[in-house]
Amino acid sequence: METKNKTMAYGRVSDISQNEARQLLSFKEYGIDKENIYIDKQSGKDFNRKQYQIMKSKLKENDLLVIKNIDRLGRDYNQIMDEWRDITKNIKADIVVIDMELLDTRKNKDLLGTFISDLVLQILSYVAEQERRFINQRQLEGINAALANGVKFGRPIKTKKTLDEDPMFIKYYAQYKAKQINLCEFARLWGKCRNTVYNNIRIYESK
Repeated sequence: METKNKTMAYGRVSDISQNEARQLLSFKEYGIDKENIYIDKQSGKDFNRKQYQIMKSKLKENDLLVIKNIDRLGRDYNQIMDEWRDITKNIKADIVVIDMELLDTRKNKDLLGTFISDLVLQILSYVAEQERRFINQRQLEGINAALANGVKFGRPIKTKKTLDEDPMFIKYYAQYKAKQINLCEFARLWGKCRNTVYNNIRIYESK
């Protein structure tokens, strides 16, 4: 019995706060079944992504992989090129990039068509990587600017003074010392983990 070729879609957003709705709509309009759509919510810096790896493991010869645009596949130039070649040359599946009509490996398989597609792919992959670098650079500049203006990152370090000014700590510390509550109850009431409470007690009782 001949196995029917599958059409699969892969989408990606950088983190859980971003919305993949536009990509899902494009896949729906393309007629792709929901069970064949794979979405990751993490950075495109590499291909160590759970849903991508699941999708790729199911991709067979003559199947079709659909992505909305090249930076949803990834943002590292060399890795994008390697993955593209692995899928099209080794697995022998096809790829369609919805937002770039020229990137459709089902079409123009002659020498000129392949050359044009490869050139477009290289340009878009390069742009995707450069954009990732610009984003990282802007983030670094923003952090440096914030540090220069006195902004502190991470959890504030507790001191005896700050603990003494924390009414919740003082309240539950007094109950703890009076043996009205134990360390676990202290942690639950104060909304901290047991180790945090223990360390803060040590800080508060230090000379």
